[in-house]
Amino acid sequence: MTVSASKPLTLDEFLKLPETKPASEYIDGEIIQKPMPKGRHSRLQGKLCAAVNQVTEDAKIAYAFPELRCSFGSRSIVPDVAMFHWHRIPFNADGEVPDDFKLPPDWTIEILSPEQKPNKVIGNILYCLQYGCRLGWFLDPDDRSILVFLPGQQPVLMQGSNQLFVLEEIELELTVSQVFGWLKMEG
Repeated sequence: MTVSASKPLTLDEFLKLPETKPASEYIDGEIIQKPMPKGRHSRLQGKLCAAVNQVTEDAKIAYAFPELRCSFGSRSIVPDVAMFHWHRIPFNADGEVPDDFKLPPDWTIEILSPEQKPNKVIGNILYCLQYGCRLGWFLDPDDRSILVFLPGQQPVLMQGSNQLFVLEEIELELTVSQVFGWLKMEG
């Protein structure tokens, strides 16, 4: 859903608005509400965060956040998974995670929902890469494929037993089949 104001809001004005459920994003002066995550989306999002955090959190290498608002440049987006290297997490004076992240993630993951337009979602990944993100994944649960984005390179379509690209400092080996295998919870 897109909400247009009679007078376009600035990013700062948008950030002062109350949060919505599901989250709204601010893209090119427009407020676009994300669709409510459904079963497959939630399962993949949870498993991806858990898989990354299992190998990175204790060693303070990185942390994967689900549905974290990231505001930078002229956008405020909410990737399905936003992974930050530990040294880039803007901890507050008490050593706690802050509410506001005003920087792009190191790795952004988007999971296509049936109600979403693929190019809008891919546009957010490309925007993150423009601002220094080092890796983007675009998961299509219907197609069982993952489009991998690396800075300055053409996207790579990965399927089946293809080993997925991850950031080199993260010791995680996953294939596309393993990721979509997480959808099967019974039997």
